[in-house]
Amino acid sequence: MKKNLISVIILALVFANFVLTAILMFTVLPETKKANNLIEKVCSAVDLDLNSGAANGTTNIPVDQQEIYKVSEGADITTNLAKGADNKAHYAVVSISLVLNTKSDNYEKYNQEFLKSQDDTIKDDIIKVIGSYSYDDFDTKKDEIRETILGDMQNLFGKDYVVGINFSKMTAE
Repeated sequence: MKKNLISVIILALVFANFVLTAILMFTVLPETKKANNLIEKVCSAVDLDLNSGAANGTTNIPVDQQEIYKVSEGADITTNLAKGADNKAHYAVVSISLVLNTKSDNYEKYNQEFLKSQDDTIKDDIIKVIGSYSYDDFDTKKDEIRETILGDMQNLFGKDYVVGINFSKMTAE
């Protein structure tokens, strides 16, 4: 008899929990949707980008709106790699270009001449990023290297201005 009574009490508590959860969902969810709509309207009125950085990338920008800037005028950049498992000195040779968005607000501010004047800063950042990888990691983490350099360039010049990184040469020895 006691087992049956406990089972009935547990069933009643489960049903009460279900009812309270349903009530909570029907009262909170519509208010959350209204708040989200209000936030979207305010952001669009202020002209804020809700997806900061989501529209970046060369695939989202037409080719006629892209311009290429060759770092060091296309010359090879040679840098030491971090010591790996073999504890030997290795180096990498890369040739990098930045893909620029010509429709960006920063396009007039950071023109090709300005970028040439900042070439040493750009090369220094590239050398720091690549130099932090070992010989073993250099081949397996090329996409990670590209993303890290792209993130650094976007921090320097703007997320909507530098939209891609191209490697015309990327070797390690």
